[in-house]
Amino acid sequence: MKKFSRLTMTLLAVLLVTPQAQAEERTYQEREWGLGMIMRGATIPFATDETKVASMVPMMWFEGDHVYFQGTEGGLRFYKKDRWRLSVLGRLHFFDIPEEFQNDYQGDTIDFGVQARYTVFGPTHLDLELMTDFEGNGLANIRYGASWKSRRFLFYPYAELKIKNRQYNSYYFGLDRENIAAGADLSVGFQGTYHFVSSLYAYGSAKFTLLDQQVRESPLVNKDGLSEIQLGLGLSNGRTEDLKPVVDNTAYWRVAHGWATPSSLSDIFNGQAAKDEFNNQLTSVFYGYPLTDRLLGLPIHMFATGGLVWHWKSSVQDNAQEVVANIKMYYTIPLPIRLRVGAAEGVSYVNSIPYVEETQLGKKGYKPSKMLNFLDFSADINIGDITGGKDMKHWWLGYGIHHRSAIFESVQHFGRIKGGSNFQTVYLQWHY
Repeated sequence: MKKFSRLTMTLLAVLLVTPQAQAEERTYQEREWGLGMIMRGATIPFATDETKVASMVPMMWFEGDHVYFQGTEGGLRFYKKDRWRLSVLGRLHFFDIPEEFQNDYQGDTIDFGVQARYTVFGPTHLDLELMTDFEGNGLANIRYGASWKSRRFLFYPYAELKIKNRQYNSYYFGLDRENIAAGADLSVGFQGTYHFVSSLYAYGSAKFTLLDQQVRESPLVNKDGLSEIQLGLGLSNGRTEDLKPVVDNTAYWRVAHGWATPSSLSDIFNGQAAKDEFNNQLTSVFYGYPLTDRLLGLPIHMFATGGLVWHWKSSVQDNAQEVVANIKMYYTIPLPIRLRVGAAEGVSYVNSIPYVEETQLGKKGYKPSKMLNFLDFSADINIGDITGGKDMKHWWLGYGIHHRSAIFESVQHFGRIKGGSNFQTVYLQWHY
């Protein structure tokens, strides 16, 4: 408890010394954003009884000045001049095997690296990428694409050459049992979105890949080509409207401390949360960047949010770190003391599975996954409305639920898990 108190006081001191005057001077422009749930279907390349696999894919879009998310890809654009743009990025890598083996194998991962984009002419561009996964399996992508936009429709066709080293082919197509030489796959595909009305939109994509000769000759592979299709719905900016030059919200910092509970979300919402017998705890710091102050015609404030979480050492676990990215929405109930409710959807990655999560999933016979879906539910009150102090109008005191789960076995890159972990938190949030 002492270390929590020291950490809290330090973080509060950092926030309090920041000039309050900036809160009234800083403004933010409305940003492009999106949240979607996609159904993905893909061909299994191996000689198995099952030939196809399907999965749900939560997706997130955000266009900042430098940071961006585009569905299953995100990164940082650090250089832009004339026709050139340089970025560092990570992209979800689907490893398509029969559903029954996905929890044990958990082959989905993230490819990360650098990208150079050259605008050829008009809406067309050439991408050059050098990437690797966490195991050092390397690849290079050469992609030529074009992007056409209208008020309601976005269409992006492309052709791509993927050059893979020996380790990549031997791991993803040889399953570390066959040594497959380096090669190059050729893909063609498209992505598209269509806005129906207000903030509702549809998403679709299709892709066909011709595998290289070395892979096709592997005794484990019985396909010459692979196909993939994605269809889904989501929420986004209403693109039939212009982006607002100034939105009615500001960025924020949130400091929270939480306690684990073995109870489910439904039990927590019903006021029946049980205490974790080992008193596992976490402390988190989140930053929220304003996206818009409207959703479906309602005054709902949206934020792109990133967080760092520290899971404290206990008698049953070591210190662990968690990284979170999500989009959060808030609705303020206009009472004399303002009450605000919020909900967030995103993704979470831990470098070590929390004890409460590992034990809960172990009881159900699942192998835990470090990457899971993230949900955040919160309710807070405005401190300035309570104290009457003008300087405290930017401060909120609240309760939140920090939730990791895998959407009922429907998502292959979350390991086909049902369940996860919950932490009840208290927090202090400052808008500036």
